[in-house]
Amino acid sequence: MTEAEAHVARMDSLRMIRDSAAAVAPPGGDLRRIRALRFSELGHDTAVLQQMGELGWIGLRLPEEAGGIGLGMAEGCALAEEMGRALVPEPLIPAQLSAALLHAAGAEDLLASLLAGERFLATAWQEAPDALDAPGTQDAPRLLVPAARAATGFLLPVREGDALALHLAEPARLDVQALQDGGHVATLVSTSSRRLGPLGDAVGRALDEAALGTAAYLLGAMERAFAITLDYLRTRQQFGRPIGSFQALQHRAVDLRIQIALTRASVDAAAATLDAASSVAQRQAAVSRAKARAAEAAMLVTRAAVQLHGAIGYTDEYDVGLFTRKAMVLANAFGSAALHRRRFLATDRDAEA
Repeated sequence: MTEAEAHVARMDSLRMIRDSAAAVAPPGGDLRRIRALRFSELGHDTAVLQQMGELGWIGLRLPEEAGGIGLGMAEGCALAEEMGRALVPEPLIPAQLSAALLHAAGAEDLLASLLAGERFLATAWQEAPDALDAPGTQDAPRLLVPAARAATGFLLPVREGDALALHLAEPARLDVQALQDGGHVATLVSTSSRRLGPLGDAVGRALDEAALGTAAYLLGAMERAFAITLDYLRTRQQFGRPIGSFQALQHRAVDLRIQIALTRASVDAAAATLDAASSVAQRQAAVSRAKARAAEAAMLVTRAAVQLHGAIGYTDEYDVGLFTRKAMVLANAFGSAALHRRRFLATDRDAEA
């Protein structure tokens, strides 16, 4: 296959994955389903998560022999972006993280049920409030476990000497905390677990893919919030003309569009880096650049969207504020902008070496 043919094939693949997203997140669809699920016990619809499994999305990055569909990170980011446009609350990215670790550990039975969407296993990897590694202390409380009430079990990376192994744990206690977007996280305290298998170096790559998927989700959310705002600027009248004709607001909109464009460039470049099987340092630098930019740009764009709407933007009944709430939650998921800037500075020199 020539380079041109490969490019066409990749574009077709991205288009098909975006088209398939309409099954769950129709383009331009209303957000009534999202509003109905906010602050519910689970925070999402288990039937929709199962539908995602049936569509192959949970195993999108896994090889076909493992039950996945073997697509690249570019397709994974395209799908996450479409989920972000619709503010889809189902824990697709956490489920993909768990699938990657189950595959690495060779836990085929658990993996099959997760890929089918029949059960949700949450990976409880975080022992510190803002981190992107898995220290793996067996008895330490695991923090910020996503969608914990919906989990039928919890996966724990546990350190064994210089390596990590995957354990399946039953919770002794879950301390649940509600989030701004209507979802929840929990602190997991577990007293017993069952070893599933060794993880090798899978944890670092899986967490990087989850961080990049989160950046792509934020990209989709900020693009939709910006589109809603542009429509408002074109229709809201003041002094006998649309407020979008005022030069000061046009300048503000251009600044926001630039932030979105820069975020897209960073996310696309990071996806290409991961698909090119680059070194660990190159992968980490690319992911951290994308996640730091997406986190900060999403907060900037979604807050500005609320401000540009005026008073109506601050009401909970108006949809644009939902995007700000989602950005507030996901900006720090899988590492804050500050953490990723520090990691980028530490790894970028190695990536260039």
